[in-house]
Amino acid sequence: MLFNSLDFLWFFPVVVGLYYVVPQKLKNIWLLLASYYFYMCWNARYILLIVFSTIVTYGCGLLLERESGETDENRKRLRKKCYVAAGLFLNLSLLFVFKYWNFTAGSLNWLLQRMGITEQVPQYHLLLPVGISFYTFQALGYTIDVYREEIRAERNFIQYALFVSFFPQLVAGPVERAGNLLRQLKEGHPFSYDRAREGVLLMIWGYFLKLVLADRIAIVVDTIYGDYGTYGGVYLLVATVLFAFQIYCDFAGYSTIAVGGATILGFTLMENFNAPYLAVSVSDFWRRWHISLSTWFRDYMYIPLGGNRKGSVRRYCNLLLVFCASGLWHGAEWTFVIWGGLNGLYQVAGRLLKPAGKRIREILQLKENSLSHRFARGVITFALIDFAWLFFRAQNMTEAVSILKSILTVHNPWILFDDSLYGLGLSAKSFRIIPVALGILLFADVMKYKGICIRKIILQQDYWFRWLTIVGSILLISLVGIWGSAYNAADFIYFQF
Repeated sequence: MLFNSLDFLWFFPVVVGLYYVVPQKLKNIWLLLASYYFYMCWNARYILLIVFSTIVTYGCGLLLERESGETDENRKRLRKKCYVAAGLFLNLSLLFVFKYWNFTAGSLNWLLQRMGITEQVPQYHLLLPVGISFYTFQALGYTIDVYREEIRAERNFIQYALFVSFFPQLVAGPVERAGNLLRQLKEGHPFSYDRAREGVLLMIWGYFLKLVLADRIAIVVDTIYGDYGTYGGVYLLVATVLFAFQIYCDFAGYSTIAVGGATILGFTLMENFNAPYLAVSVSDFWRRWHISLSTWFRDYMYIPLGGNRKGSVRRYCNLLLVFCASGLWHGAEWTFVIWGGLNGLYQVAGRLLKPAGKRIREILQLKENSLSHRFARGVITFALIDFAWLFFRAQNMTEAVSILKSILTVHNPWILFDDSLYGLGLSAKSFRIIPVALGILLFADVMKYKGICIRKIILQQDYWFRWLTIVGSILLISLVGIWGSAYNAADFIYFQF
């Protein structure tokens, strides 16, 4: 079920209404049933995968907790390692079969062909379960936290199952931590008018990002990338720049709707985006982009690998390994690995060149915190990030190389001035909405960057102004939003991961 579908427009009010009506002891059961139904709307059979992951990690947590009373430290350590290894193996094996088997088999077959070997590794046509990477990582994070004794194992199976499958963030995050969400599932959540108003405003902003910006930009990007042989040079450059905003608005839109929906239900989910395109370095960007996943890889992969405690060389290797793994998490294709590797290389290069940059600023007498200097760094950061997005958007390496070659060799800058951009699936009027909406996004992100919460300012106004803002925003989105092809709900990009 998509957030931007008609089904969700009746599903969510029903869930909220009954949640605040049923007795406290039945609230989590109701949310669990609603969450399972929400997921089964895509493919009912794949609910078995969530149930399997839930049972495995739930049992693993109990076994790890049982070892806390063991007096023999060596035996305790060995058993805990076996339990956590078993949990990781079972869950990652499931993820591998559905998401990475064909990728691995295809890569091996390519290598065997180059070696003159005719034997081929079989490939299977399996439908990728929606959100499998998200709920798998969330469940594994819980297992590792119990192993580290940072949290106690959850004994209530209903609460734990709801933690894994909580519908607002089930299929595209944020990737929640057990210490945050599980704790809230044990608390009572009476209806709060203030939280409901805040949640509604969050959801409205999420729908603005998705329907007005992301889906409108997608039409232009898909038209150009879908026929890059015809639309070369500056067309592809424009599409690549626009894709940076498409994926931001699409993913941030989903996360914002998820956080808003959870807020209405009384839950607080972690923030997933914090004005990422105002970052002044690639490392700063990754502190602001997909925060839940970035911190997951930091806490459960980068630090266990040694982090920055093993010297500079080991630190850089860890960075590259983590970002390549992050790229592979996003998709089973070498283009995603290249995308992740580029972001890792950017950060390694940034750290290596930091002394030289400091010296150049001293020689040129540049003020590091001046607006002009930060603006220049922001533009360079965006250019680097956007170049990496090209590999993220391309279907394969052959397409990525062809697109890059076209951008560098085809020179047609006049398309920016002769109305050629208006013939890419959007009318001139609809296309002009993009820069206006991007201006609104930029304003909102600048306010957020400065620590000013527009949402709270709206909520502090008189009731007539609040209602005018809410109703006006809903009407604007309804009239201006792009509801997919032929007014069908359009998928969120991150559902494929």
